[in-house]
Amino acid sequence: MSVTCIVLIKGLVLIGILFLSAAYMTLCERVLMARMQLRLGPNRVGPFGLLQPIADGLKLLTKERFQPDNIEIFTYWLAPAISLFIALAVFMLIPFGDPIEIFGQTITLWIANVNVGLVFLLALTSLAVYGVVLAGWSSNNRYSLLGGLRGTAQMISYEIPMGLSLLTVVLLAGTLNLSEIVAAQKDHWFIWTNPLSFIIYIITAFAETNRAPFDLPEAEQELTGGYHTEYGGMKFALFFLAEYVNILAVSALAVTLFLGGWYGPGNIPILWFFLKVACVVFFFMWVRATLPRFRYDQLMSFGWKVLIPLATVNLLLTSYLVLR
Repeated sequence: MSVTCIVLIKGLVLIGILFLSAAYMTLCERVLMARMQLRLGPNRVGPFGLLQPIADGLKLLTKERFQPDNIEIFTYWLAPAISLFIALAVFMLIPFGDPIEIFGQTITLWIANVNVGLVFLLALTSLAVYGVVLAGWSSNNRYSLLGGLRGTAQMISYEIPMGLSLLTVVLLAGTLNLSEIVAAQKDHWFIWTNPLSFIIYIITAFAETNRAPFDLPEAEQELTGGYHTEYGGMKFALFFLAEYVNILAVSALAVTLFLGGWYGPGNIPILWFFLKVACVVFFFMWVRATLPRFRYDQLMSFGWKVLIPLATVNLLLTSYLVLR
């Protein structure tokens, strides 16, 4: 089988897994939040409510289509596609395990293995904000525009400490290649070597994915729905799907860079990788069910006055310890 066919098959399988995972993440989140807040979650559609994501998808697919007057039509339709495409593209660089042998052919468990993979991945994630800001600008709605501008300012503010925290991983591993970073954690995970970098990364990941308590670009009490106020049906579903795929992406990146990737007891590397990702995703859901939303001035102050100085000091200290 040609290399092109193998890459195409791996890409299609990965997209299918991500779509299915994102759909059932919505169910898991609703059930977990219900249990944490002492109420009933979705339990009517199918046994134990397991068909609820399918019912939600059918509802969104069959909803009446609408769009506001006097919008920038091309950009309005392009914005949700950009958000979902960038969220999916991140996974082409994330390794899931060591190469395996299938029918006498060696199959790598990643789409692309780039020497500067971490830099390329950060460049991709920085493009995700275009979907948010273009949706807000093109919708001809002041609330949507404010949501888009909030998303832009939030992304710029929190990408700086995220990048600084990930530079410590590069210093510890001595490489930008994600597979080699995982290999460098075979004996000890970087979360134990530099826990502060992991904490900073997780906090910034909440802001990057617009998740509570940093979901200011949506903020329904203030902005009605923020950047996606004027989107409904499947256009809204694309934004919704992109948010959950983004959560999977930042969780998978956390596992790759700080939690030893696929390494664990026994000979089940892929299973260990997905179990670690599930634990990080659970933490995202737990925080959403627990913490209230920040005020916008608190969000910006925390990013610029706390996280950036803290990440800078952490980077300098790590550099000193590595080079000593």
